[in-house]
Amino acid sequence: MIELVSASRCVTCDLCIAVCPMNVFDRAEDGLPVIARQEDCQTCYLCEAHCPTDALYVAAERTPLSDRLRPREAELAGTDLMGSYRARLGWGRGLRPPGTLNAAVELSHAPAAAAGVAPPRQPAPAAFHEECPDV
Repeated sequence: MIELVSASRCVTCDLCIAVCPMNVFDRAEDGLPVIARQEDCQTCYLCEAHCPTDALYVAAERTPLSDRLRPREAELAGTDLMGSYRARLGWGRGLRPPGTLNAAVELSHAPAAAAGVAPPRQPAPAAFHEECPDV
């Protein structure tokens, strides 16, 4: 369950808000995400996995930790817990998740983009063929 949003690490990219399937986060007036509906968290780790700055801590427990047990940011700073799920997935800190354009592809289009030429269009996904048997 989501337990902590680090104000010192968060860059207000809103990825955690966007990827949360349970709408757990709200945006505060200062732009930081806040845990508004912790009891709705399903412990899916999507927010932690997508956070580019390791600003989130999701505990494995499916119920909120008591105030006595809830980790403080200062306690977590000296550990590798924040961002550990993302690291176990093999996603680098601050990198795009697998399946998106990689840096080599983007860099190969940079000279053309600087010259005002659009990058090549990606092919459209193949349409489903009605005659294909169900698998």
